[in-house]
Amino acid sequence: MELSDANLQTLTEYLKKTLDPDPAIRRPAEKFLESVEGSQNYPLLLLTLLEKSQENVIKVCASVTFKNYIKRNWRIVEDELNKICESDRIAIKANIVPLMLSSPEQIQKQLSDAISIIGREDFPQKWPDLLTEMVNRFQSGDFHVINGVLRTAHSLFKRYRHEFKSNELWTEIKLVLDAFALPLTNLFKATIELCSTHANDASALKVLFSSLILIAKLFYSLNFQDLPEFFEDNMETWMTNFHSLLTLDNKLLQTDDEEEAGLLELLKSQICDNAALYAQKYDEEFQPYLPRFVTAIWNLLVTTGQEVKYDLLVSNAIQFLASVCERPHYKHLFEDQNTLTSICEKVIVPNMEFRAADEEAFEDNSEEYIRRDLEGSDIDTRRRAACDLVRGLCKFFEGPVTGIFSGYVNSMLQEYAKNPSVNWKHKDAAIYLVTSLASKAQTQKHGITQANELVNLTEFFVNHIQPDLKSASVNEFPVLKADGIKYIMIFRNQVPKEQLLVSIPLLINHLQAESIVVHTYAAHALERLFTMRGTNNTTLITAAEMAPFVEVLLTNLFKALTLPGSSENEYIMKAIMRSFSLLQESIIPYIPSVITQLTQKLLAVSKNPSKPHFNHYMFESICLSIRITCKANPDAVGSFEEALFMVFTEILQNDVQEFIPYVFQVMSLLLEMHKNEIPSSYMALFPHLLQPVLWERTGNIPPLVRLLQAYLERGANTIASAAADKIPGLLGVFQKLIASKANDHQGFYLLNSIIEHMPPASVDQYRKQIFILLFQRLQNSKTTKFIKSFLVFINLYCIKYGALALQEIFDSIQPKMFGMVLEKIIIPEIQKVSGQVEKKICAVGITKILTECPPMMDTEYTKLWTPLLQALIGLFELPEDDTIPDEEHFIDIEDTPGYQTAFSQLAFAGKKEHDPVGQMVNNPRIHLAQSLHKLSTACPGRVPSMLSTSLNAEALQYLQGYLQAASVTLL
Repeated sequence: MELSDANLQTLTEYLKKTLDPDPAIRRPAEKFLESVEGSQNYPLLLLTLLEKSQENVIKVCASVTFKNYIKRNWRIVEDELNKICESDRIAIKANIVPLMLSSPEQIQKQLSDAISIIGREDFPQKWPDLLTEMVNRFQSGDFHVINGVLRTAHSLFKRYRHEFKSNELWTEIKLVLDAFALPLTNLFKATIELCSTHANDASALKVLFSSLILIAKLFYSLNFQDLPEFFEDNMETWMTNFHSLLTLDNKLLQTDDEEEAGLLELLKSQICDNAALYAQKYDEEFQPYLPRFVTAIWNLLVTTGQEVKYDLLVSNAIQFLASVCERPHYKHLFEDQNTLTSICEKVIVPNMEFRAADEEAFEDNSEEYIRRDLEGSDIDTRRRAACDLVRGLCKFFEGPVTGIFSGYVNSMLQEYAKNPSVNWKHKDAAIYLVTSLASKAQTQKHGITQANELVNLTEFFVNHIQPDLKSASVNEFPVLKADGIKYIMIFRNQVPKEQLLVSIPLLINHLQAESIVVHTYAAHALERLFTMRGTNNTTLITAAEMAPFVEVLLTNLFKALTLPGSSENEYIMKAIMRSFSLLQESIIPYIPSVITQLTQKLLAVSKNPSKPHFNHYMFESICLSIRITCKANPDAVGSFEEALFMVFTEILQNDVQEFIPYVFQVMSLLLEMHKNEIPSSYMALFPHLLQPVLWERTGNIPPLVRLLQAYLERGANTIASAAADKIPGLLGVFQKLIASKANDHQGFYLLNSIIEHMPPASVDQYRKQIFILLFQRLQNSKTTKFIKSFLVFINLYCIKYGALALQEIFDSIQPKMFGMVLEKIIIPEIQKVSGQVEKKICAVGITKILTECPPMMDTEYTKLWTPLLQALIGLFELPEDDTIPDEEHFIDIEDTPGYQTAFSQLAFAGKKEHDPVGQMVNNPRIHLAQSLHKLSTACPGRVPSMLSTSLNAEALQYLQGYLQAASVTLL
């Protein structure tokens, strides 16, 4: 694509169309942009548009498109097409920083993100002048430019907060500190001076405080991994200024908005974070400053109101206290009973209250409320912070703290009892207090794993939680219902099983509650209870115990999906999946209605898939319905195909990318259920599965390979007779996969199925070419993963076609090739093979080479006979060799570049492990002994003499054991 006005015009028109709400206009425009993004100059055209376009909406759209393009394509992935040519990469890096700095803020943010994506890959090696270019702009004095630089530096350096320690990371951080720490400190001091100069100028203060927030965030990132020497030397400057900013109160910076945090709150909460970081990680160096920070933050907490805009500030301030009170040498600051009472009274209890804003979120923004409350999402709430502070204080002061709070809990419950409809918030706070007091250690998977001995959880459950859940109306006091259900969920390991069984019908009943939070919690609680493990690793709650509730459980779960706001509720769908898994054949009578409802839901969401977890559990539930029903009645597979194929066809025709990998997995499961030939409906689809476009998407590869394997297992003869012209296409897929380091194992899965199932005559003409392709790949890039797969394949080939055929095909490619493969690959590498079935295939294959290949006995290959036997005994007896050469540690199989539909494995579509030599050989060691016996009968005296001359003593001892076990001797 040339940098021409015509192309800029075309691009403008297509970008406009991508904003159209009508999918008929939007989708083709998106497809067009996708089709041209590999062209040279495409990114430069986007940058030109966002710089020169007259329409703001096009500028913004071009900047977002550019950022997503960089996100998808900048990273160079081995074996995959590099979509950005080198000249474009150079031009982008040369122009993007000045362009970002001169753009309005909305566009500046997008370009800043793009720079950090490029920086993640190219900085510092391939983009050495980025830092200098940025630091030089600090001198400009223009805070629009300075904030652009700071914003970019923040998005570039914030990854230091969660990267693993490594020499590379240290080197990079050192480079950044050398160039950046001093200018940043000077900028920090200068900005603070400007704040006092412009103390009465509101608009100047806004810009300056935006800079200070970014500077404080950069301080956190640069200090996260370790305390840099520079910052240790300049701690006085930073901490004194941070402290004075914490106590600053400028009326001009206060906002009227009760919801949105203002600049002052954001800055103070970041400073609390920075102080907590130093208190936790560098407490020795930070000790001189700690008392004044504790005082300042304490005053901040006592004087800050309950408005939502202060939430982040308050939760960060409380987290600071929590991190300090857990450290043994700050214990003395909290020891006094009055101090503890004061913290409980002034900080913890007020921040546990359920405020009007929480009530509003509960009713009107339930998805966000659930995310915060159930999943503990990163948005720190006051309650979560107060809860952490309680846990922190309990570390050293469990007795006194429990004592202080028990009084509060009792008085709150008494207040509630006086007038429940008015005082229900008192009970809510009491439940929250009990929960935070009792839970010492918690995991998402198991709930509370360690509890405070001083709190009687079962008694509280029976007296205060159950009555709420047993009340006649499921819609009364929804917040208390949600609290009660959450209590069951959290303390499921502490409350006795009989109480859990009493709770199950109550939870099923609450699936009908109108409140989204209540019916979601009920579904989530059931799902968690159904996964609990009892003794001998079975589920704690059995299908028999659930028998009386099956119908009402399934009815209410599916009804809950029709309640307003829950049509794609992932918790309900996960509970459906888990119920199927627990109940097994008890659900069979309900399958006809269940599968109809699941199919209708699938059809509805395939129009616009937006909830990945919901979709995943929906497909899992479909797989479970198929498995459970067909296990009891294999012929039922036809009725599932009838129900599902219409929707599947629509998904494939409309190219619903998110669902295609799932559809292939469900189809594999259905096809594997067929006992005889492949039905014609599947054969009609077969040619379409070989289309190259399907294989372009990495997410499709694993499920497509499995589906083709199912075709080969069930219908190899049909393919050979009715679709022989498609065999080259099948081998073309193998050739594409084998060329990629990331997907070569998938290529071998396919090849192994071809060798195992296809009639030999149908692949005869292609065999030699297959081996040549494998050898070319071995020469070009030999990886451990490839070698392991290659070893399994040649041994499978040997089992299927015979050892002599293997030797002949190798030697027909190049004389003496067979010996080279034995000497250079099989003997030294066989120890690397992993997996029971894979090892067995190799053992049987090598046994055949040793005992059924005449050239091994009477040509120059004979010298390899004993080393090969020694290697085989090693495979049986030595531990697996799992070492990986250094340069291969970075090949990550499932590491697909972002944005593409990643492959999500359906657990319940899982494939049973298939053992191609299962019927032929049960115990490979005994099989070796019997085969050696047979060989020694054919040529008496040869085998014992070869063994006695060169097999080492230990191996010989093992071999004697095999011969004894098989009751045979060598002649």
